Order: sequence, then structure tokens, then C-alpha cells
Amino acid sequence: MAALADYLVMIPTLQTPRMILRPLEPADAEQVQALFPKWEVVRYLRAHVPWPYPPDGAYQYYWRVLQAIERGDEWHWMLTLRNNPSQVVGSIALMKDRDENRGFWLALPWHGQGLMTEACEVVTDYWFNTLKFPVLRVPKAVANTASRHISERQGMRVVAIGERDYVCGRLATEIWEITAEEWRARQPKLREQNQSC
Repeated sequence: MAALADYLVMIPTLQTPRMILRPLEPADAEQVQALFPKWEVVRYLRAHVPWPYPPDGAYQYYWRVLQAIERGDEWHWMLTLRNNPSQVVGSIALMKDRDENRGFWLALPWHGQGLMTEACEVVTDYWFNTLKFPVLRVPKAVANTASRHISERQGMRVVAIGERDYVCGRLATEIWEITAEEWRARQPKLREQNQSC
């Protein structure tokens, strides 16, 4: 089995117009520990996120995530701004799970600026065009309107409804989906829209 450092090298740095998405590093845990444990950030995350968040919560999480990366089951990026690449503003991940292939969080000072939409575009493209998976599924709490809007903008559709446990409690949940074919079909339209802006 390859060493963890080899897997981290295999996860490429991705870029958007305003951000650099670089592979997660253990040293990021310190910034994450300061930014992440805010109710507005965690309330719609899965219930496996401990709340109240422990003082070493980011370090515990990284230990688990680094094992998943080493197994080749997950790909994690830290979000940084091009104009301040040393400052972590959030994180996004892809996972080989039947109904949960992408997850993310964004620190409060950067909410409402469209940054996560940019991150989702490049990471979803990586899922389909580099990793070659046929479908992307993402569960969302119905109450999480901001996250649902990202899925809508990406051309995803609701394929299942149920309930799941989140940090804030048990909530109605939708599973959103887009196939590789649907993703690729929307790319020329997206380029056309961006050129007309």
C-alpha cells in the first residue's frame, strides 16, 4: 500500500476564479479548529460531527479522514482564497459512498459570496472527468436552503426523500443526483452563459 504522502500528492490542487483548492494537510487542523465549531457552520452536517465540538475535534477528524484518503475512498481539499492562500476558509470532499459523494463546509466570514458554488463546480468536474464516476449523489437537509441552491444551480435533481440525523437533530432530507452524462451536457451551456456575462 502506498504511503499517505503519496495519496496526498495524487490529489491535485484545483483552482477557481477566486480560490485555490489544495489537498488537506494535517497542519490545517489548527485553523479548522478555530473556524469550524460555529453553530451556523455545523448545524446541517451529519450527526457524527460531535457537538459541542471538542477542543481536539479537528485533530480527531483529520486522523479518520487521512485513513480514508490513504485507502483511496475519499478526496479532501482545503479552500483558500487566491489573494490569501495561507488562510483556510472551508473544506470540500468527495467520498465513495452509495448516497453521499460530496460534503463541504464554509467558515462564517465567507458565507454568501458564492465561493462554495465555485468549489462545487471544480470538484464535481473532478469526480466525473478525472475519477470517472457515473453518478454524484448528495444528501441535504430540506431546511438547508443555501446548500440546496448549489445543487439546483449544478443541474441536480431530487431522487429520494427521507430523514437523517444532523447536528441540529432529525430532519427531512433529500438525496440530490446528477449523472456524468447530465454533467457533461451542461458544460457547453455553462461556458456559453459565462462568456455572455
